[in-house]
Amino acid sequence: MSGGPASRRAVLAAGAVGAAALTGACTEYGKEGAEPRPAPSTQPASSEPPESGGTGTGTGKPPAGPELAKTSEIPVGGGKVIKDRKIVVTQPERDDFKAFSAVCTHAGCTVSEVADGTINCPCHGSRYRVADASVESGPAPRPLPPQKITVTGNSIILG
Repeated sequence: MSGGPASRRAVLAAGAVGAAALTGACTEYGKEGAEPRPAPSTQPASSEPPESGGTGTGTGKPPAGPELAKTSEIPVGGGKVIKDRKIVVTQPERDDFKAFSAVCTHAGCTVSEVADGTINCPCHGSRYRVADASVESGPAPRPLPPQKITVTGNSIILG
């Protein structure tokens, strides 16, 4: 009987050593495998848009995100809230389109309208300027974050 527990201990210790060696090998392999993976996945994502969009001023025109609106839908000096995307697109001056997050920086409500040169939040009355989304009147503490858009023909595309 005295040989039984010692044998079990020896087996468990050997198993633990083996498991540690396997884990170390897997971790080492995972590190090696993880390094090349981001490079190829990052490289095509960053190289494809410039190739396809490199002919214009904006990058990533064709493979960019979905169409947000037609240019004709955005009035000069005004804008449009795209509620399902939580983005507001403005046109402060003719053919100058801008996009911002539609989430108010005060309490996280979605802005509801663009009127009289401001982007307006219905929750607490914050107003942002259409030109740069800076705060015209609070309680919002900071501007709406900008969003990247590309104008191709008469389409305003996310990205």
